[in-house]
Amino acid sequence: MKKPIDLFFQLLELLVVACMVAMVIMVFGNVVLRYGFNSGIMVSDEMSRYCFIWLTYIGAMIAMRERGHLGVDTLVKHLPVMGKKACLFASEALMLFTNGLFFLGTWKMHELQVTNVSPVVGISMIWVYGIGYVVAVVMALFNLSVLYRLFTGTLSEEELVQVVESEDVPHSVPMPLSGGEKA
Repeated sequence: MKKPIDLFFQLLELLVVACMVAMVIMVFGNVVLRYGFNSGIMVSDEMSRYCFIWLTYIGAMIAMRERGHLGVDTLVKHLPVMGKKACLFASEALMLFTNGLFFLGTWKMHELQVTNVSPVVGISMIWVYGIGYVVAVVMALFNLSVLYRLFTGTLSEEELVQVVESEDVPHSVPMPLSGGEKA
């Protein structure tokens, strides 16, 4: 199970790079064309905006796997083990609830976004905002994984505090998705 997950996140990292390259080429190319040749590419503004939306959401999924999101551990790291477990449960349960709301919101807006067409490119806006489905499901799986490991007792005491200083852990150490797997 670890190999497909690693491949999925490598694909996501590749998509982030592709979005960044596409944005740079489109925006820089448009600037050169406008100032140098008094013309431009109409779709570049809209497509670079869509790339930025995807880049943001994909980056959020990658950051969650690498435990790179911001957090405050000032109180939690001084609590006893049961306090740390209670805080971790509350945190993961609230994030899971939020991911459920995010999925539900995307679902409720789906019909509108399918019929809504972008003004310049002419694509259905579900291709832009449908990333909400993927983000909500992937992040919810991480939340469920942590909750499962919390209830089965397979989390170490260090893992009970989910905030990790960037100097404490190498950047490439991802959070395990299922019990006991080390990445």
